[in-house]
Amino acid sequence: MASALKPFIPPPPAKSSFNDRLYTAKSSTWHRPHTHPSFSLLEICSNMKELNRILPLIIKSGLSDQPVFQTKLISLFSRFGCLPQAALVLDRVEDKSDELYHSVLKGHAHNSTLDDGFLFFTQMRLDGVQPVVYNFTYLLKTCGDNFDLTRGKVLHALSITSGFGSNVFAMTAVVNMYAKCRQINESKKVFDRMFQRDLVSWNAIIAAYAQNGLSRRALDMVIAMQDEWKRPDLITLVTILPACADFRFAKLGKSIHAYAMRCGFEMYVNISTALVDMYSKCGLLGTARLVFDRMSVRNVVSWNSMIDGYAQNDCSEEAMKIFRMMLDKGVRPTDVTIMAALGACADLGDLDQGRLVHELLIEVGLESDVSVMNSLITMYSRCRRVDLAAEIFESLKGKTLVSWNAMILGFAQNECPYKALNLFCNMQKKHTKPDSFTLVSVIPAVAYISILRQAKWIHGYVMRSCLLKNVYVMTALVDMYAKCGGVIIARRLFDMMEERHLITWNAMIDGYGTHGQGKAAIELFEEMIHRSPVKPNDVTFLIVLSACSHSGLVDEGLHYFACMKRDYGFEPSMDHYGSMVDLLGRAGRLEEAWNFIEGMPMEPGISVYGAMLGACKIHQNVELGEKAGNALLNLEPEDGGYYVLLANMYATASMWNEVAKVRTNMEKKGVKKNPGISCIQFKNKVHTFYSGCTNHPQSKEIYTRLEILIDEIKAAGYVPDTSSIHDVEDDVKVQLLSSHSEKLAISFGLISSAPGTTIQIRKNLRVCGDCHNATKFISLVTGREIIVRDMQRFHHFKDGHCSCRDYW
Repeated sequence: MASALKPFIPPPPAKSSFNDRLYTAKSSTWHRPHTHPSFSLLEICSNMKELNRILPLIIKSGLSDQPVFQTKLISLFSRFGCLPQAALVLDRVEDKSDELYHSVLKGHAHNSTLDDGFLFFTQMRLDGVQPVVYNFTYLLKTCGDNFDLTRGKVLHALSITSGFGSNVFAMTAVVNMYAKCRQINESKKVFDRMFQRDLVSWNAIIAAYAQNGLSRRALDMVIAMQDEWKRPDLITLVTILPACADFRFAKLGKSIHAYAMRCGFEMYVNISTALVDMYSKCGLLGTARLVFDRMSVRNVVSWNSMIDGYAQNDCSEEAMKIFRMMLDKGVRPTDVTIMAALGACADLGDLDQGRLVHELLIEVGLESDVSVMNSLITMYSRCRRVDLAAEIFESLKGKTLVSWNAMILGFAQNECPYKALNLFCNMQKKHTKPDSFTLVSVIPAVAYISILRQAKWIHGYVMRSCLLKNVYVMTALVDMYAKCGGVIIARRLFDMMEERHLITWNAMIDGYGTHGQGKAAIELFEEMIHRSPVKPNDVTFLIVLSACSHSGLVDEGLHYFACMKRDYGFEPSMDHYGSMVDLLGRAGRLEEAWNFIEGMPMEPGISVYGAMLGACKIHQNVELGEKAGNALLNLEPEDGGYYVLLANMYATASMWNEVAKVRTNMEKKGVKKNPGISCIQFKNKVHTFYSGCTNHPQSKEIYTRLEILIDEIKAAGYVPDTSSIHDVEDDVKVQLLSSHSEKLAISFGLISSAPGTTIQIRKNLRVCGDCHNATKFISLVTGREIIVRDMQRFHHFKDGHCSCRDYW
């Protein structure tokens, strides 16, 4: 039995809680202050709440005047940010040691304002306390964090006069301070003068270059560091990996990755996250995903890097998959996560997922974050719900310049130009100064309105804002003038530009093309490829082909289509093929155009068959037009204009049964034709007309002038083209043609403007054949130049001719 007995082992003493030890302290009397239980409590005190519970006991026990307690209280008050209380205790100390001052100064550096910290530092020196090195390191960090260069320079000078000019810790702090204040040259001077440099010093100067956008210099410093036999550590790698990403140095990034693996750094989450970011920005998404999948531990920054990597590389669907995976893992999204997800939804045009992200950001309490709400405005705008974007903008408190820019751009992108312009004006009334991005957003709205007076107004604003050297603003102005009928002014601005991007060249070439100046477009394109450093892209070739099509330059178009792939390696897209069909079709080479379609390496799309159908309508080729029309309707286009084009072609050939079939098909599918609208500006007001409208205040005068005008152009040889109208008598057909929106707008322009003034009109659809013919005669009999911008191009009518030469 004895062997079965186990020896008695006393239980370990129970670990007393803070409350138990506080009770013991209250019920004890001690004669040696540092052995009093309350001193032990101060040692384990972790927050101000616990300290407030100990203070009454210390005061009642008469220990508040004991130096050991005073020192400890000053240290705790300073650590917890209660600087006034620390100052009160310090004032009661009779024999103040330097350490007490240092403790309070550290509290100011960490928990107070820079003004208060600097004031205490000055008082400390007046009291005869000699600063130590960490006084300077703390204060220099605070100066850098607050971008206070003036005080930073004072501390730099004081550190030298105090004998710390050769101290590696003090001088490293000075390097950091200058770097944070964007004084990178001063930072490098201090670094170069250091007698001793440790790894922390090297990391400081490397970070100084990297954080100031000088990534290449940061990488050079890493090489110099190794020349001095300093091995890069974890901090070095985390600093230089983003520099590799900035320059897309994938090869160097891979070398750093290999070094990290050899050193065992890959297991650290910050290294792996930096690698994911680097590979993503270098376009190596597969490698980035491998690193991400191998991470045993991921923080929210890791998830954000992978989501943003996919989003920035046009892989928005994958970005949303990672986003959903992150939520499934229970990781709480941050503002960066939400903004990346909203950007992906915007790229996809996915309104449903965008709304879910909107709900999520409210759940995590980010609805008051202005940056997140700006991204939400952009998402709704790009998902064609500018109304929801406007609601968010109106309710947003603390709007920033980015908020205004996002909303202005949203209106411009959603064909709400007047709302964009009104918001631009309201922005200035709210004393928010526009920047270059604002103007790049609002200028396209002016271009959409296509009113030259408005264009000159915004141009004047650009001049007053001193932004005529900004290549982005100037490119927007070139494009705007070209779309407002001022192609000559556009070229003047183009020639004035010292710097031109590819988009600048494309805008000017396209401007010539849409104005029917195909030869000028080709000449500029040739100048671009032979006498400028800018190389064309696929969009450039699409613009050139379109310019050739509008001007009937078939041989030139065929040449550029061939050299596009042969000389530049661009595979033609559906739009390029559509432009070629349009080019051949407008020139009447319909059989060649149809053979071109049949020889395409891909299935023809809506744009290809639509171009073919339009050409067949112009040249009245019903056979090929019917083939193109049937193929087109099988693709089920949503644009009712194609149905109307097919019906008009049948009507021209008097195939009324086929016209009826097309109309019935439109009704079954719920496709509607957009009504034709023509706009003209007079005295800062836009006047809008539609066919047969009588609601204009001057309708009587407009119709009277139009009736006289029709008689005048008939006398000059105009014959109404009634082929597209049926089911009514001939005289009614003529009457219907006479009340088309273009003719009403021209009539209003004639009675409202002085003789000889150019009349400029904007139409939302293509100019109809009869109106095109009539406008040529109107320009002849009235001696007026008439500019009509339709949905595809500009028509300059003058002296009975049109710039399109009937290739419209």
